[in-house]
Amino acid sequence: MPAEWERHAGTWIAWPHNPKDWPGKFPPVPWVFAEIVKKIVPGEVVRLLVGSESHESQVRRILSRNGIDLSRIEFFRFPTDRSWTRDTGPIFVKRSRPEAGTAIIDFHFNGWAKYKNWHKDTAIPAQAAKALNYDLFEAEINSHSFVLEGGGIDVNGTGSLLTTEEWLLDPEIQVRNPSLSKAEIEKALSEHLGVKNIIWLGRGIFGDDTHGHVDDLCRFVRRNAVVLARERNPNDENYRVLEENYERLQGARLEDSSRVEVLSLPMPAPLYFNGQRVPASYANFYISNSAVLVPTFNDPADRIALGVLAELFPDREVVGIHAVDLVWGLGTIHCLTQQEPA
Repeated sequence: MPAEWERHAGTWIAWPHNPKDWPGKFPPVPWVFAEIVKKIVPGEVVRLLVGSESHESQVRRILSRNGIDLSRIEFFRFPTDRSWTRDTGPIFVKRSRPEAGTAIIDFHFNGWAKYKNWHKDTAIPAQAAKALNYDLFEAEINSHSFVLEGGGIDVNGTGSLLTTEEWLLDPEIQVRNPSLSKAEIEKALSEHLGVKNIIWLGRGIFGDDTHGHVDDLCRFVRRNAVVLARERNPNDENYRVLEENYERLQGARLEDSSRVEVLSLPMPAPLYFNGQRVPASYANFYISNSAVLVPTFNDPADRIALGVLAELFPDREVVGIHAVDLVWGLGTIHCLTQQEPA
């Protein structure tokens, strides 16, 4: 699996249609999606999943009103349950022989081991493979389907992968692969994603409905460097969680046995809706060909986070996307996108 900053053929996004994902806040969400698409299309095609011809017509009107060049959009009428394409969409890998091109790994999806509306979503990788004429490989280990969501992993493209124990190994909370040991899970990650070195962090941030997705706390930004969300307030419930992950990274090694460079990314002040904490985090940014899209939260730390990432990606525009409404769906920009490597 290539690193996200490597060249893309396109970005996959499932257009929002389920008001239950943003209860009481759905009306502005399609316009936030349009802003995300607008920032991606200068550098690559956006492949949009819509449910029907009428849904596509609605989306076209919104995109046109935002001044988006529709020739940069490819529509696929694949019905979806939800819009979290990072977790439900195709995960692309490069073949070991360059002339063989790109393939899709069909990781089983089970609604984050929590929700019941996932049967349409789990069909997306096969539909994408057929539409693109890519080979499709079923993710299995020891004759068991292997469950994996894209937001739970991050790779550097040369053999190392980041993930968390809470997400994949917790024996009680939203268990994805109950019959598999840690060694078997590592084997499955290695076989299907071409990695040989797995860096295990501990727990994810509070408010994360997935219980531990790594894209809310730690991301590769270079082959040998990561940004890690750090909480400055020792009284915040995320403080100890993130410091423990920082301590783990101090002893972590990459695929070549070198140390990982750890750069700090701030956390915004806690956000709550209806008394529920939501997973507001700048680590949920998305690296497209021409821009890095960063969720912002009307917080003083917004400018700090944008500055940190601007220094790390001098060849791309670093853009803030207002995500206060978006995060009420318990995810932001990275959760909604999936890159297809060139």
